[in-house]
Amino acid sequence: MTTTLYTELSTDLFDALAHIKLLVCDVDGVFSDGRIYLGNDGEELKAFHTRDGYGVKALVSHNIDVAVITGRRSAIVENRMKALHVAHIIQGEENKFDALNQLMGRLELSPEHVAVVGDDMPDTGMFKHASVKIAVADAHPFVVKQANWITTLPGGFGAVREISDTILQAQGVSNGIFGASV
Repeated sequence: MTTTLYTELSTDLFDALAHIKLLVCDVDGVFSDGRIYLGNDGEELKAFHTRDGYGVKALVSHNIDVAVITGRRSAIVENRMKALHVAHIIQGEENKFDALNQLMGRLELSPEHVAVVGDDMPDTGMFKHASVKIAVADAHPFVVKQANWITTLPGGFGAVREISDTILQAQGVSNGIFGASV
């Protein structure tokens, strides 16, 4: 077992994190708590945790690509991810398996270089393309059973930061997480 900032992980899992070049996240339930707020005029609101943003920027600053693949389309997601310098924003994609397969082809990455984070059934298709399959703490039980890592923090409340910090720790650059800003 290896002790991280948040929990203990198996040595095999921690070693796998040292090879990650791409972190792929769902949005609703991972970057947000999964709730969608709708106003009287149809406006949509989502809450994003600043700690998650800090973690994403830290990954990007250490040349680890970040992607989001989500079944919904939202200008809020586009704006937030662009602000965090997320290079790959794939929205409105119901077939996340194919979307990730195409992205990996473009980036010329094999599964050993990919970690995927999800919270519900549509995300599990992406697990087939990743060596590290992550469920947020409050993920659906079906997703938890397929994951090889369950975060200690729930989606929308720092789970992405936990993942980012742990990847950087596994890659020996955890001191670098203290230099990014959101």
